[in-house]
Amino acid sequence: MSRIGKKAITLPDKVKVKLDGQKISVDGPKGSLSRILPSLICCTFNEGQKELVMGTTQETNLSRAIYGLSRTLVANMVIGVSKGFEKKLQITGVGYRAQLDGKNLVLNMGYSHPVKMITPQELSVKVENPTTVVISGMEKELVGEFAAKIRSVRPPEPYKGKGIAYAGEIIRRKAGKTGK
Repeated sequence: MSRIGKKAITLPDKVKVKLDGQKISVDGPKGSLSRILPSLICCTFNEGQKELVMGTTQETNLSRAIYGLSRTLVANMVIGVSKGFEKKLQITGVGYRAQLDGKNLVLNMGYSHPVKMITPQELSVKVENPTTVVISGMEKELVGEFAAKIRSVRPPEPYKGKGIAYAGEIIRRKAGKTGK
């Protein structure tokens, strides 16, 4: 059994959960999210302690495999509607910069043309300065996926460290050619 799956999910204040069969809906100050759990996973809500407890309906390899995953996905929903998620990207390099065009992100990354990234509706993108981009939203998957998409425009290279990197990411540097 999964050790993560056994942990109960404690609900913060102002977060409400509604269980309808296999569908779980979470409402909070930032909005609402819902997800349909697999049939091998069951969820119960403890009103007194404001906790969600996950369980399995059968003891199979598949149910053990998705037990901890389902608990983590529901816990991310609870965190998303209460606090939200954010990823910060740092742009390094001469002439590399980001700017907002309405809601969309425009990146000047040394190509012959600026790269325009269309922001999904559920996310918000903020350019703190021309070299720092912050992506925030309720769904952890969408935030991480869009941040990875932006990073893939120009990943950091190992010689000078130029490119787009996550804030706090350590870029392994290589030594360049040495002269004679």
